[in-house]
Amino acid sequence: MTESATTESAITLHGMRLSGHSHRAELFLSLLGLPYRFEEATGAVRAGAAFRRLNPLGQIPVLVDGEAVIADSNAILVYLARRYAPGSAWLPEAPEAAAQVQRWLSIAAGEVRYGPALARLMVVFGAQAERAAVEATASRVLRFMEDHLAGRDFLAAPHPTLADIACYSYVAHAPEGGVPLDPYPAIRAWLGRVEALPGFVPMPRSPIPEAA
Repeated sequence: MTESATTESAITLHGMRLSGHSHRAELFLSLLGLPYRFEEATGAVRAGAAFRRLNPLGQIPVLVDGEAVIADSNAILVYLARRYAPGSAWLPEAPEAAAQVQRWLSIAAGEVRYGPALARLMVVFGAQAERAAVEATASRVLRFMEDHLAGRDFLAAPHPTLADIACYSYVAHAPEGGVPLDPYPAIRAWLGRVEALPGFVPMPRSPIPEAA
């Protein structure tokens, strides 16, 4: 449910619509059918004292659920799964299955962040980074995902988990950073399966840069 119909919601998500980190949290809120209010947290907002009380690091997203204040997109996913979908397949209880999900949460915070996500950040927001290194990281993680998804429907299990939610946003929007997905048919098929989940909500698209 979007914030337009949920003015009485106790859940507030502070983020930015064009942030893949924010989209992870918003997507999972929607997949769980939870009412929430979205508060746009621009750079000026994040520099202010009120936001810094929520997250002293000044980073988005931040989820406020009653008295609970949860910063970091992957932490928010874990919180929502444990709080609102305990025992569900989103975050398995079995040790090996839980470890498989955690592996992909780490990849989302590592190789995906410093590959496809950073490439997009450079194009859409003008971030400064070494382009060749970013493209090499993006290529490496996308090839790894492509090979991993060969014969699989989802990343960590036969069904969708937090692994898919954590990795979806920046991989789906990689072309906006000049990282094409044409060479990765298994990834594109996986993106389609995520987008077909009941309650899926997209992140706004940014223009795809022309090839050099």
